[in-house]
Amino acid sequence: MPDLRFDNRVAVITGGGRGLGRAHALLLASRGCKIVVNDPGVSMAGDATDEGPAEALAAEIRALGGEAVANTDSVATPEGGKAIIRSALDTFGRIDILIHSAGNVRRGNLSELAYEDFTRVLDVHLRGAYHVVREAFPHMIAQGFGRIVLTSSINGLYGKSDNVTYAMCKAGFMGLSNTAAIEGQHADVKSNLIVPAAVTRMSDGIDTSQFPPMEPEQVAPMVGYLCHESCEASGEMFVAMGGRLARARVVENEGAFQPDWSLEQVAERIDTIRNGGGVLAFPPVPDGQLEHLLYGFGMIRNATAA
Repeated sequence: MPDLRFDNRVAVITGGGRGLGRAHALLLASRGCKIVVNDPGVSMAGDATDEGPAEALAAEIRALGGEAVANTDSVATPEGGKAIIRSALDTFGRIDILIHSAGNVRRGNLSELAYEDFTRVLDVHLRGAYHVVREAFPHMIAQGFGRIVLTSSINGLYGKSDNVTYAMCKAGFMGLSNTAAIEGQHADVKSNLIVPAAVTRMSDGIDTSQFPPMEPEQVAPMVGYLCHESCEASGEMFVAMGGRLARARVVENEGAFQPDWSLEQVAERIDTIRNGGGVLAFPPVPDGQLEHLLYGFGMIRNATAA
């Protein structure tokens, strides 16, 4: 297979100065992509610091012969989202790829988490994703090409004690990505989730001494593929952890049907409701929600006809 390259493509990578975002930026830049490194240089809690990771990485890419500019706007506001995408348009004239890797962490359980901490995480992760996707999406549609990758988490798929807001936001990305995939399917705009696990500064406070090698660079190739013009996947989720790559899916079982249910009947048939029938998966693209409805309609009609 020939090398997969990104010549003349422009990527915006939020949270691009460190960790996963940095690995993505370096890989894409090494394949010819022009990079906007967005990173305000804040702490993991989202507090201001005197660090400048965006400019440092942009300078590193340029020193290696690539093209990159730094952007330090925050994804947490609509104005910041506009400015980040505008940076790509003003500098390089287009936006082809958007990777949302920006994130912060303010841990706390459901009984104790402060509302301020909830809001600060929500602003960067979930609202931040919307702010940049909302600004990039119309340009991608107009030019007939775009690739969006949002950084979800196993915490979003399975939940996480003492990290409720983070888990909520990462789960919320599914709805945004799937909608972008559906609305973009006729303009070659594809959107997917990466569900990574890597040891980064977000791992501070976690005992990783017994972990196998789990580097951001092991995640970047999967993200790079999802950004490439040859990628056919859209509305999907991909796990990347320490060399393991896999697809994650939302599935249903066939369940049970009867025209009317009492509470007691639900209790009596709960095993069939939970586990009965085969496994069903309805891909979001081209129209998973409609396929879901039509399957249910068919089940009702078949049961009624019988």
